[in-house]
Amino acid sequence: MTSSTALLVIDIQNDYFENGAFPLWAPNAALSNTLLAIEEAKQAAMPVILIQHICDPSSPAPFFNAGTEGVAIHPAILASVPDAPIVIKQHADSFIETTLQATLVNLGINKLLLTGMMTHNCIAFTALSNMASDYSIEVLGDCCASVSEMVHLIALNALKDRVTVRKLPLLTK
Repeated sequence: MTSSTALLVIDIQNDYFENGAFPLWAPNAALSNTLLAIEEAKQAAMPVILIQHICDPSSPAPFFNAGTEGVAIHPAILASVPDAPIVIKQHADSFIETTLQATLVNLGINKLLLTGMMTHNCIAFTALSNMASDYSIEVLGDCCASVSEMVHLIALNALKDRVTVRKLPLLTK
């Protein structure tokens, strides 16, 4: 599973945490579990790709604005994989108008493990993207967060119809 599988860490950015512009439900649990997933990925020589949402500067948004502290990828993520490629996006779907597809092709990836924020938005839109149809997709539900526990659980339940939804450990037998 290692060389043809990549771990995507989507939008684990400062604005989603306490004192950020849009704090989520359980962001610290999602962060902790994602850090565990990253460690497992590194041990298995699995590529980790970071996805960062930066809003279009011509239309400022309530959060993720360029040049703000909140737009930054959480420092614990950056410290755990300082050399990971970072894909910048401006849409909920991590494939739209980004380098993600090219990055995956260059790495020979055919399976994606998704972690990050927000479960009902960027995780769901990336998992269900037309451009993701060439990949086997798994969402690690305990490595995700949303606006509330209810919205998180509803999103995971809805995703089960189209992709695999599971929990850690990253590497299953």
